[in-house]
Amino acid sequence: MKTSTLVLCTAFFAGSFSAIAQQAAWQPAPGHVTLPLWPNAAPGAPANAPAEADMTKPTDNLIAGRPLVRLGNVSVPTITYYAPKSSSTSPAPAVVVFPGGGYQILAIDLEGTEVCDWLNEIGVACLLVKYRVPNTGPYPKSPAALQDAQRSLGLARQHAKEWNIDPGKIGVLGFSAGAHLSAALSTHFDKRLYDKIDAADDLNCRPDFAFIIYPGYLANAEQNMANNTEIKPTSQTPPSFIVQAEDDPVHVENATNYFLQLKAAKVSAELHIYAEGGHGYGLRKTKPELPVTYWPGLAQAWLDNIKVLPQIPE
Repeated sequence: MKTSTLVLCTAFFAGSFSAIAQQAAWQPAPGHVTLPLWPNAAPGAPANAPAEADMTKPTDNLIAGRPLVRLGNVSVPTITYYAPKSSSTSPAPAVVVFPGGGYQILAIDLEGTEVCDWLNEIGVACLLVKYRVPNTGPYPKSPAALQDAQRSLGLARQHAKEWNIDPGKIGVLGFSAGAHLSAALSTHFDKRLYDKIDAADDLNCRPDFAFIIYPGYLANAEQNMANNTEIKPTSQTPPSFIVQAEDDPVHVENATNYFLQLKAAKVSAELHIYAEGGHGYGLRKTKPELPVTYWPGLAQAWLDNIKVLPQIPE
């Protein structure tokens, strides 16, 4: 990205960046471009929202022997661009990443920055969304997180040339609540849930493909695992890659139900169910190492199969 472009972008969003600086408890590493999702306050934003904070406690569990950042009180949502590690000058495919956290917090490193590192290694740009929490989903209980998701896809396509990404190869990847958010966006892209802000909202917010990783909220445990009636795949829902463990306390039916809905809608989908793995492992190696640890390799092969990754001439 040209320095002049960065300067202009920074100047344009100066007021919003000031708000981010005042609120943010988490910042990406230096060298990444971060934009506010909304040039002013987010739709329905409360006055005097509590300050953003890492909610992690000393008693919280470790994942693969390491802690994670549990980011809470996010009221100023952002999108951060992570450039792929590739020598190609052609526009790269991109994935918009939604960390999980039950719509209460965001596992911003485990299911965010670590995912961007992996995507960049395989030649894919990453757009990490710090969406609003807490109590911002699932839709329609609250529209806030889905508003942020819709807006993030529009911004990704608006900045596609600037970030050298292919506007026709922008997918989504979410974990847990973020996986529900990916499925919600995959089925609620035809109409924005907010009034138009700018030209980004004229652009299509349908993902071109979706990763649904150990999802929640897609099956109703209180109704004998019935489908979530707000998530209704159609023939326009993007191809999807789904992963979950049978022993997931969030219930494996969240994955299997959604897969069967996609099948009924004649949408291409790939489902991987593992016997063990639990919930909330991200890309970290499980201890002891379980087969679910290797799902990223299958995901990369799927991206290649649906012709998202750059094709290497034979």
